Amino acid sequence: MPEPSEHWKDQPEEHDYPAAADYLELMLPRSGVQRLVAALGKAETIHKKAKDLNRASGLPVLPPDNPHVAQDLKKISKGEKLSPVLLVRGVLGQGIPLTVADGYHRICASYHLDENADIPCRLVDL
Repeated sequence: MPEPSEHWKDQPEEHDYPAAADYLELMLPRSGVQRLVAALGKAETIHKKAKDLNRASGLPVLPPDNPHVAQDLKKISKGEKLSPVLLVRGVLGQGIPLTVADGYHRICASYHLDENADIPCRLVDL
């Protein structure tokens, strides 16, 4: 199996942005979503550890047999690269966790390979 740090693409795929918008529209008005998605498209790619992304989001780590996580693990085992994740920063002290706008299953898959692995992310402020 490839090294965990070697299974990421440099740039998000175009279909990741509409997927992020679909999710964010459940929590924000469309105008706010459009602003965030545009910002994600322009944001610099940074790297954060899988375990820290899970902790900051408050989301559970899905098991490796979850169909979407298993699909990403299979891609990695075949040498395919995953798209960076799209994130909206939480607000500490206000109880607003990090929002994984797109890439939750990819984070979980990477966590199962190495929880300390750096994951490429696009991060914007709410």
